[in-house]
Amino acid sequence: MAERLYIHPVNPQNRNVLRARDLILEGAVTVLPTDSGYALVCQQEDKKARERILRIREVDKNHNFTLLCADLSTISLYAHVDNTSFRLIKNNTPGPYTFILKATKEVPRKLMNEKKKTIGIRLPGNPIMRALLAELPEPVMSVSLILPGRDVAENDPDEIEGKLGNLVDLIVDGGFTAEKPTTVVSMVDSGDIQILRQGEGDPSPFV
Repeated sequence: MAERLYIHPVNPQNRNVLRARDLILEGAVTVLPTDSGYALVCQQEDKKARERILRIREVDKNHNFTLLCADLSTISLYAHVDNTSFRLIKNNTPGPYTFILKATKEVPRKLMNEKKKTIGIRLPGNPIMRALLAELPEPVMSVSLILPGRDVAENDPDEIEGKLGNLVDLIVDGGFTAEKPTTVVSMVDSGDIQILRQGEGDPSPFV
């Protein structure tokens, strides 16, 4: 049965944040709150954890994961960001956006879009997520917790425990979250920035 760990959604308790960090570093498949519902999270290079997440989501091995990053400097290690894109990201994060960027060689191949060599990057604004990322040595890979037959990510930790208590290792309870998905912004070509999906984040700065 998954460990359920309550972390205050506004003022995360450091002791519990460190507990969540330790479990992730030990290989836990973790449910975490974000700006746009809960997400399934694990370490970048953890093949077994990734395969478990794919089974929970019932998606194939080519499903695109997103890297959750702590800050802007981290992004430049994993994605090619020109000056225009950097300014836009800086002025609008942290927040409910996913940025599609050209991946660098630091991105594990299984995480990037194999044909386009792109990667999804997020700088979440959720205080729990930010506190946890600050304690982790590198970004974690994530995918929205959208269960089979559903269109939006789960946002109720009680329901998540009922459905996934035997399938994940850790559920971080950060209370109810927003149900809207992130706004997805393609920045692969800075001369052609595109809104691929309008969600929780205001798209107007990128149009």
